[in-house]
Amino acid sequence: MRIREWQDILRDVTESGADPEGWRAIAGDRSGGLGEDLYLGHPNAGVYQLKTYAKNPFAVRGVGARVARRLDDEIGSYLPEEDEGRFAVRSAPEGEDAAKERAKRLEETIKAHADAPTTPDALFEDVMDAVESPAFGPMEYDSYGRPENLDRLAADFEETEELLNAELDELIGGDDVDRGFQ
Repeated sequence: MRIREWQDILRDVTESGADPEGWRAIAGDRSGGLGEDLYLGHPNAGVYQLKTYAKNPFAVRGVGARVARRLDDEIGSYLPEEDEGRFAVRSAPEGEDAAKERAKRLEETIKAHADAPTTPDALFEDVMDAVESPAFGPMEYDSYGRPENLDRLAADFEETEELLNAELDELIGGDDVDRGFQ
């Protein structure tokens, strides 16, 4: 296991080549300090853990690691199957022409859904296809605390949890965001 910058982990997710719709996620407040915990899982791409915090309103910093090569039944039971909420990871288009093409596909998708009966899930999936999202799916997220399954995952990956917490605490300390006004 290698601890890396959180953006490198997301790059691994976007470049995994896994079925974009097969991803699932769970996130919430960090158990022991400033920031948030996030687990992303896919049956064929594995499980990734990220710890992030907002350095300021314009910059997010964090660390992460791949904690499992495959998403087995036990670990998978901690990640949502149903669409309680949704998440998506996107990559920027490569160049102006690609951006215009994605924007055109997105506009056509929205128009098609506006003119016909649809469901929120169908709209979400079609929008993700139009913008070529490499990873999206159901997500359990608690913006005011921690979902129980987040604690279960942390217990299963206790060693990684401790290492990532230490690395994140070091980042937070180095950025001087662990202190209030004095």
